Amino acid sequence: MARRPRRLKNEINVVPYIDVMLVLLVIFMVAAPMMQTGSVDLPAVDKANLVPNDPLRVEVSASGELKITDASGLSRAINKAELAAALAVEKEKNPQLAVLVAGDKAASYESVLNVLDEIKALDFERVGLETGRK
Repeated sequence: MARRPRRLKNEINVVPYIDVMLVLLVIFMVAAPMMQTGSVDLPAVDKANLVPNDPLRVEVSASGELKITDASGLSRAINKAELAAALAVEKEKNPQLAVLVAGDKAASYESVLNVLDEIKALDFERVGLETGRK
């Protein structure tokens, strides 16, 4: 009995590839609305704003202690509970007052954010972080 020679099959079965492609398409369609990219508009160094005149300065020390310095240069140590009241008094005196937060390098990130949160709660419009010069 003679064997018939095998014919080579020159076709590629694309059905599994289409199935995979459709599954990936569904995954991307579901995942795309969930991916939100945040954009940060960083200021250019040569266009940095100048320090405002007579700002209210809130210092956060490395140990988390707070000190507030008003526009006249009078500074006093305060605790976290007194911060909101002190800021409210200063805002009452001058609603357009600028506030600078000076956090020590060794201060915890959380303590600086707590101060910024208190300032935000009182709706100060001009708030900045004070930095040193190199």
